[in-house]
Amino acid sequence: MSIDDDPVTTLDDLKNDLAGRHKRTASGGASVDPAIVDADMAALDRDGYVIWENLLSADECERIREAVTPGLEHTGRNAFEGRKTQRIYSVLSRTRACDRLADHPRVLAVLDRLMMANYLLSALQAINIQPGEAAQLPHHDDGFYPIPRPRDPLAAATIWAIDDFTADNGATVLFPGSHRWGRRPPGPDDPIKPVVMPAGSCVFFVGTLWHGGGANTTGEARLAVTAQYCQPWLRPMEAFTLSISRDMARTLSPDLQRMIGYSIHPPFVGAVDGLHPIRLLDQP
Repeated sequence: MSIDDDPVTTLDDLKNDLAGRHKRTASGGASVDPAIVDADMAALDRDGYVIWENLLSADECERIREAVTPGLEHTGRNAFEGRKTQRIYSVLSRTRACDRLADHPRVLAVLDRLMMANYLLSALQAINIQPGEAAQLPHHDDGFYPIPRPRDPLAAATIWAIDDFTADNGATVLFPGSHRWGRRPPGPDDPIKPVVMPAGSCVFFVGTLWHGGGANTTGEARLAVTAQYCQPWLRPMEAFTLSISRDMARTLSPDLQRMIGYSIHPPFVGAVDGLHPIRLLDQP
């Protein structure tokens, strides 16, 4: 085809990946029964969240605990992070123990419908709420993007219970239905719901849902892992292409490689020298 035959006359003609020799394959979410995903999507549309109980075994939770506990050294720098809350950022660069949480098929199946193709992993963190911690400031996770509400979510998040979540030990508190609100924050009369669930369970919620970490009034810490995701045209919270070396990226699943930035938002957002970034992993 000559330049004179170029069919591009509007931006819509550029909707395909210009680095198209690396075709996107179906995510791990394709293995989930569509009827199950239908039910999950209905719950998200109605409430803004869905709870999946017992996705991980006790042994899996223990392996995650053993992997992240050595890094739980520092508490938060402000009240939002939590003065009595320990956090590990960029867990993906520290251990493979939490990979299955970030690319779990049940999560990807919902993300495949909720977001545009080649959505990104925005953050993967371990969060350990210690005794005496106060309730976190209510917020919605895509509130960092300055686009007015009401609107469709720009992000989504999971919180995985490594310990049991109870109403007293810092279980995440949700404001059901708040994903549909306009600009207003939660008020004292808005109903709230603590996410009470056994260890190994997961709560998935959209980025427009107001929520926060609960107060821990018990004598025991409450450990969780959160994976957050965003639309492919947004900047993630964590710069995984800087924190994860190419050698480490080669060990990740294809879904995780795609989600940390080895992918393209058509036609060329995320390209490297005009080509698909996955080619970097083929180089020595």
